[in-house]
Amino acid sequence: MSIAMARRSLSTPAVAAALPYAALLAGMVSLAVGTSFAKQLFPVVGAEGTSALRVGLSALILIAVWRPWRFRLSRADMGRVILYGLVLGLMNLSFYMSLRTIPLGVAIAIEFSGPLVLALIHARRLIHFIWIACAVAGLGMLLPIWNGTHALDPAGVAFAAFAGLCWALYIIFGKRLSHMHAGQSVALGMSTAAMVILPFGVASAGANLLLPSVLIVGVCVALVSSALPYSLEMIALRHIPKRTFGVLLSCEPAVGALAGLAILHERLSGLQWLAIGCIVVASVGAILTTGREASTQPADAPVPTAN
Repeated sequence: MSIAMARRSLSTPAVAAALPYAALLAGMVSLAVGTSFAKQLFPVVGAEGTSALRVGLSALILIAVWRPWRFRLSRADMGRVILYGLVLGLMNLSFYMSLRTIPLGVAIAIEFSGPLVLALIHARRLIHFIWIACAVAGLGMLLPIWNGTHALDPAGVAFAAFAGLCWALYIIFGKRLSHMHAGQSVALGMSTAAMVILPFGVASAGANLLLPSVLIVGVCVALVSSALPYSLEMIALRHIPKRTFGVLLSCEPAVGALAGLAILHERLSGLQWLAIGCIVVASVGAILTTGREASTQPADAPVPTAN
């Protein structure tokens, strides 16, 4: 009797309506946890090798699932895929390079500046400039100009900022592939990204990339930080309005900071938590107040391929 009652409770409209939001939250947590565990591979294969493993194994998984050769690909689309994969590879590589010296939550917050600038590039209203000021204030707090035990490494900040630029380009180039089958574009883009990153990974880690223990962890990282979050995001996106989706996704820097604290013991200063909060508020505000016709929201980019 209790099992039947539990089944009925799971089928209620309230629970069904909450499931997509639970899926999105689970996806963000999965991405942050997967990236945190990926960082633990750095002593063995370095940031470059870890990035190559994550993207390369993710590409193999996506190719096996979507079999992109089943769909036609024109020469023009091939060029678009190459650009898409190029910035995707550089985004992942530079993000992992930033994680060598700065905390996960901070790196995600700085990286968010890319899509945030893109969302506000057509800013016209006063409220838009308020969000810009909020984002600038948050980023200013993270610049490597502050002294103390929590001062950030300039190279790490630069790599995270470059990852943000690549994320913005990823959104632009990804939109040019919107007419293609989603599975085909993602599988081919990830495969191109793998070819971009692999030379750096081999040069950095060499034969260590083929160690059984490294490959096992690499497969787990690829699944937890790519395949699983992407699948959960797709489930959520079907049932959550796009703007609401973007607002919730803007909490990712805070989720990353909490994962870094719990798994990597990365403690942030009060100023850094405030900076992350400013960037989250700016991102949420930009999504809520920017018209659909002139906005490019961070939600346009799938979470797993963003970092």
